[in-house]
Amino acid sequence: MDIPPSLIEYGGAALVLVLMAALLRWTFGTQNSRRVPADNPDDPMGSGLLEEVTRVPSETAAGLLRRRLDGQGIRATVGKAEPEGYRVLVFPDDVVDAKVVLSRHSQE
Repeated sequence: MDIPPSLIEYGGAALVLVLMAALLRWTFGTQNSRRVPADNPDDPMGSGLLEEVTRVPSETAAGLLRRRLDGQGIRATVGKAEPEGYRVLVFPDDVVDAKVVLSRHSQE
């Protein structure tokens, strides 16, 4: 009994597709084991990568400090603090420099 050549060709192509699908699934699967914990949107203190360098009572003061840091080349942002006040936040690499800039300006 001879197997028709078209059946062998289709079977081989199907086998290659199944193997490729399995390989891609294994390589780029859902990766549940590597999932990064999601930020909690209900957490008012959640600030991602940023770290607090100071806390002030008014938005105006926080904006002034942010502009001082920006003038020294330090990227900063302002966030609302709970229960009151405003936080000045910077990236972890800039924390020391930001504290130096803010302490220098507080003595003037």
